[in-house]
Amino acid sequence: MKGKAMKRIVIAGCGLLLPCLFTGCGDGSSKGVTEIEIVQYKPEAAGYFKMVEESFNETHDDIHLTIHSPNDASTILRTRFIREDYPDIIGIGGDINYSYYVDAEILADVSDYAGLKEIKQAYLDIDEALKLVPTEGAYAVPYAANAAGVLYNKEMFDEHGWEIPNDWGEFMSLCESIEAEGILPFYFGFKDTWTTLAPWNALAVDLAPADAAKKVNRGETTFSAEYRETSEKYLKLLEYGPNDAFAYGYNDACMAFARGESAMYPIGSYAVPQILSSNPDLKIDSFVMPGNDSKEGNTLNSGIDLQFCVMADCPNKEEAYEVLDFLLKDENLQQYINTQTSIPCKEGDFELSSVLEGMTEYIDSGNMTDYQDHYYPSEMAVDAQIQTFLLHRDVDAFLEKFDTDWLRYNRDIIRMVHEYENEHGRTAE
Repeated sequence: MKGKAMKRIVIAGCGLLLPCLFTGCGDGSSKGVTEIEIVQYKPEAAGYFKMVEESFNETHDDIHLTIHSPNDASTILRTRFIREDYPDIIGIGGDINYSYYVDAEILADVSDYAGLKEIKQAYLDIDEALKLVPTEGAYAVPYAANAAGVLYNKEMFDEHGWEIPNDWGEFMSLCESIEAEGILPFYFGFKDTWTTLAPWNALAVDLAPADAAKKVNRGETTFSAEYRETSEKYLKLLEYGPNDAFAYGYNDACMAFARGESAMYPIGSYAVPQILSSNPDLKIDSFVMPGNDSKEGNTLNSGIDLQFCVMADCPNKEEAYEVLDFLLKDENLQQYINTQTSIPCKEGDFELSSVLEGMTEYIDSGNMTDYQDHYYPSEMAVDAQIQTFLLHRDVDAFLEKFDTDWLRYNRDIIRMVHEYENEHGRTAE
């Protein structure tokens, strides 16, 4: 394993050791039955995975499946990696941690897995782009995606005859019309710093290059150049929210939107179950953030919310593939989609939630772009930086700090990119 890559994994997980980390499965077999262990990082989907585990074990005599869905899966996984006590399969998101794991060479190349042929090309491309430098092979099987844009109160829009905006000018006009009716256009929950990333990502995919982080790493541009319009338009959104957007957390914002206290809520589809838990009768739809000055420049902010990676040390790759086949069965994936308001990464005739109806055009056409923050190192705390920026509203200071901190927290990656370029004579696309 690469030393620097493992160091990044340790730092990202703070190097914490936990007293209970699950029991490794040794050689993965016992009395003719192969043991396959999955650790997946979405505790909110624990019920679904319990069903999968039970259903799989009821129909397979030669493989026994165990799925763990802990609250702190990322820390547990990193700690197990340090101890070289690997599960057979991990369920993770498509973000910087996946990039680190590929670089650390702890994931198996699953290019020979037949199920990859059924995965939408857009999500395979997202995984390819997440590699720190070009690396041959495929190291994940995308399972489900989410989308971030603008959720809106459908009955309220119908009642007032408000049109879905196609570009930034129409969006600002819509906000003015909503305010004129004495209704708050947006609710925010910026007391919880992570919520600041939802509008940021949805705007940035429209206004900045999809590979902005990689361009900066190659020394071709700066975030000050690429993120200025995103920053300025974010401040405009803030004007149409509550007087103190930082007094309310995520749960507060979800409840307020559920009670009809705002017409719109710029957040991801992952918030829908939380909103509906407060008001099951609320009619919600969504639209793509119209951050560009023309509709043609807009794209759906969609990333891989869950994907499965077989570990390089897995002694039973064939059985692991059989488990993946089971997870990817249409009926199982449809159930996951239903419970998590997700988008399938697999091609097929799946029924999406009505909440995603306004985004279907982009989903069907593959006009989707990954979250910009999937390239940000966690130790840079970009969500907190955005929160501070929104409080002080100083674009120049924010962008200058972003550029400075990027060089500080990504110096090893930047060095790796430059070494790759020097060795291969081409850029690390």
